[in-house]
Amino acid sequence: MVELKGIIPAIASTFTRTGEYDYDSYTNLVRTLTSGGCHGIFLFAIAGEYYKLTEAEEQRLVTITVEECRRSGTPSVISVTKHATEVAIRSAQEYEAAGADTLVVLPPFFLKPGGAEVVDHLRRVAQAVKIPVVVQYAPEQTGVSIAPQALANLCNEVENMQYFKIECKPPGAYISKLMEITGDAARVIVGNAGFQMIEGFERGAIGVMPGCSMYDVYLKIYSLLMRGQRRQAMLVHNDLNAMLNHIRQNVEMIIAFEKKILKKRGIIAEDTCRTPTFTSDPVYDELFEYYYELIQPYFAY
Repeated sequence: MVELKGIIPAIASTFTRTGEYDYDSYTNLVRTLTSGGCHGIFLFAIAGEYYKLTEAEEQRLVTITVEECRRSGTPSVISVTKHATEVAIRSAQEYEAAGADTLVVLPPFFLKPGGAEVVDHLRRVAQAVKIPVVVQYAPEQTGVSIAPQALANLCNEVENMQYFKIECKPPGAYISKLMEITGDAARVIVGNAGFQMIEGFERGAIGVMPGCSMYDVYLKIYSLLMRGQRRQAMLVHNDLNAMLNHIRQNVEMIIAFEKKILKKRGIIAEDTCRTPTFTSDPVYDELFEYYYELIQPYFAY
């Protein structure tokens, strides 16, 4: 059974100028991330615009991701985003059958089901498969709050649900509480673009699921932390956070600028987002270029 840790980027969706899916760019992106040393590939994240894809596109992306990850020996992590428990179970089982190494379950949030119903959804989806399952706790995006004790109960009750992607604001005390009440059994992954990744690791986290455009910067920070070079890691993280503070003023904004970075780096052909999307202006763009020059020296190429 695969073990998740390290830098596991949420992979972007890649579109042509006319909004068709660009599978060649997507494949090149996966290969760039896997050959670049990422510890996993996360498909259908919120930042991956899963909500703008057709079923046919989803199926093809699962196939490409699993095949490319197997070829490189990199864990594939696929998110189950369906809101009906019965449909989510079917998706989870299909992804497992397709060869996914790990699943993420996004709590159902449309029309805000009750807490007990959300926890039951998470439990039933995890119990329907044998591969590891990550609970994504993203209350800012979903509006769904889950107490640490509820996640701890799942950790204790469900054998393959030991991972938790925590991206509440602030995440620190939540991570510490979850670690405390599970006796450090919970395996925490930091979300929210890795803004608090250093603090997260100091509280017991074992990985980060950030965006994919600056994957090598996250890998550098992670490597420095693993070598005990905390101060050097913090200096790089400060420069990364300067960029993130500008481009992540909302989710659609960071999706758009992540693709802009990927295109500038020559990894994808176009930076198109399907509409509705964020619309930039000269001030946003000028500041972006300033921060891009600041962070560019950390890129692997």
